[in-house]
Amino acid sequence: MVLPAGVYRADHVGSFLRPKAVLEAREAVAHGTSTVEELRKVEDKWVANVANKQIQNGIRSITDGEFRRAYFHLDFLQHLSGIEIRGQTGLIRPHGFSPPVLAVTGKLGHPKAIQVDDFNFLEQTIKDNGGAATTKVCIPSPTMVHFRGGRASIDIEAYPDLDDFFEDLARVYQEELDSLYKAGARFVQLDDTNLAYLCDPDMRKAAEERNEDLSTLPRKYAELINAAISKRPADLKIGIHLCRGNYRSKWFASGGYEPVAEVLFKELNVDAYFLEYDDARSGDFKPLRHLPQNKVVVLGLMSSKKNTLDDKQEIVERLKQAAEVCPKGLDQLCLSHQCGFSSTMEGNELSEEEQWAKVRLEVEIAKELWSDDLSK
Repeated sequence: MVLPAGVYRADHVGSFLRPKAVLEAREAVAHGTSTVEELRKVEDKWVANVANKQIQNGIRSITDGEFRRAYFHLDFLQHLSGIEIRGQTGLIRPHGFSPPVLAVTGKLGHPKAIQVDDFNFLEQTIKDNGGAATTKVCIPSPTMVHFRGGRASIDIEAYPDLDDFFEDLARVYQEELDSLYKAGARFVQLDDTNLAYLCDPDMRKAAEERNEDLSTLPRKYAELINAAISKRPADLKIGIHLCRGNYRSKWFASGGYEPVAEVLFKELNVDAYFLEYDDARSGDFKPLRHLPQNKVVVLGLMSSKKNTLDDKQEIVERLKQAAEVCPKGLDQLCLSHQCGFSSTMEGNELSEEEQWAKVRLEVEIAKELWSDDLSK
């Protein structure tokens, strides 16, 4: 099976541990002792460094490590007009972490391209170093604007009818994807916690308490994502990563994919799925029976949260178990860690060398299992 352009047998979700220099530069800006321009120069240096390290360690889908962000979603979404960051969500079990929340305060707009400058820098960095690789852009799924706050977080005067809200939200994503495509981007990954959260009994209950209809919400989200990507050219490939939370090696949700599996695989018009499968919280592989024959799953069997190396033989065995469920077997699978190494700037509890050792092990496993040319 030919993989979608931009997807590799040894792949990854996107974020890497932030260097100390980047964290210090960001803190200096926050305290008013440095400028955003100075921060950008520091980020440029370390983005180039992490791009080269990905290539050196065998990865061919190259990101900027999300070094320019504090949160995987807020730093992108705050650039849309009509959105503000407010307060916090309240405690998220089981760890008591409380991130800020988004509020829709007016009509949504896309006043300028958000990721194009970052894409251009990374693309040029890869070219300058002769890397035969894909420049991968990671942006939050549009569902991130709705799920945590629901109707209460969306201004009633701006959007008395939520259908208009979802239509505008899809439109601003269409405009961003158009900007990225015109700049040369050919693979974009949507990072989505909410379809995975809808697999968690406690989070489903909380959504019901916000008066969400759980019998229709997964399909509504699929329709939103499909609308957001509906105008992309055929050679712009889209992947979606389902995440159960990733903060300082902690997670927030559990539950297998069964509650959303049919919508996820049969109704979502993406080219590849990046799915967390690193432990029992993710459930079994049975939902993969719904996978269409023309799509692939990047199985997040390895852990980005632990500082110890995964057991190689165990990963191989689990890949083979998953292949038994997929319609076309191992051909439809790739391998990754279950999430990024640093979904927020704080990062998971491991060292940079432990991080890269994990990447190298993943590449080693992929080379042994698949005959595809990983360097193509």
